[in-house]
Amino acid sequence: MVSYPLIIIGALVIFSYLFDIVARKTKFPAVVLLLALGIGLQYPVAYFGLEVPNFTAVLPLLGTIGLILIVLEGSLELDFEREKLKMMRQSFGAALFILLVTALGITGVFYYYSGASFMQSFLNAVPFSIISSAIAIPSVAKLIKAKREFIVYESTFSDILGVLVFNFALVNEVVTVRSVMELGWQIVVILAVSVALCLLLLYVLSKLTHHVKFFLIISIILLIYGIGKMLHLPTLVIVMAFGLMLRNADLIEVKWFKKYFLYKTLDADLHQLSQLTAESAFIARTFFFLLFGFTMDVNSLLLPEVWYIGLPIIGLIFAVRFIYLRFVTKLFFPEFFIAPVALLPCCLYLAYR
Repeated sequence: MVSYPLIIIGALVIFSYLFDIVARKTKFPAVVLLLALGIGLQYPVAYFGLEVPNFTAVLPLLGTIGLILIVLEGSLELDFEREKLKMMRQSFGAALFILLVTALGITGVFYYYSGASFMQSFLNAVPFSIISSAIAIPSVAKLIKAKREFIVYESTFSDILGVLVFNFALVNEVVTVRSVMELGWQIVVILAVSVALCLLLLYVLSKLTHHVKFFLIISIILLIYGIGKMLHLPTLVIVMAFGLMLRNADLIEVKWFKKYFLYKTLDADLHQLSQLTAESAFIARTFFFLLFGFTMDVNSLLLPEVWYIGLPIIGLIFAVRFIYLRFVTKLFFPEFFIAPVALLPCCLYLAYR
């Protein structure tokens, strides 16, 4: 009986690999194919009356691990240069504006149709406004470097800001001056902690001599993220900061930093960590979207209420994105089509529903 799960797992990973190849050649998102495969698996399971575990409980954990790995993978590929400061400001502005305006627009839709309170409607609207890195980063792998980096920065900023705003709405039923000041204090704390922890991780990496060290680094990152999530802190910024610091460590012109944190095999370690992170993210992403598709209630798409609410939300998402990219950043194609929502919103809903 052990053979059957091994056969299934192996076959699913092979299918995912083939989907990834198709996506790179056709620009058609591999995640859609994974979701379709997951949905398709519902029918033979139901037809043969097979008993399967309830996967809903593991989806938030699997999705969170995938999100961390994908953000780390993307940040390990970003070269920091002064010439890119404008692009970074543009990507941050796009992430913030699109997140807030889209969330407020969708809040109005939820408020109108559901009659829930404004804050409850806003809380449910935020996940729909996040440009998740899990889809955005793999989708732009074949774009030119400038466009790819814009999307990597924008989607990562969107993830971080989205978690921050979602947690703020989760713990504050009413927006007050005190709650806003607490939010500002959290941001200051997380930035300071990010710098300290990034230096610690880089120092640990430089001192490790054991042949297994990259999974230890990833495990420490998971630990830090988990602790931060318990405290409702946007610790995803630590993941991004560590990747950026590791990638661009040689650009830091500080004597004590070079003395204690730079070492001979840094470039080789960076290459190995990038490869390991990419392959681990591939596995996590594969099984998250397969299981998510497998647990979806496809029949709910036949309900008129889904279309009454869904179509205005889709229209709002693309309208806000079009306005900002076209008239503020002067960007349009293909950035316009890299829109919400994906893995992170699913995780937020599954974790707090």
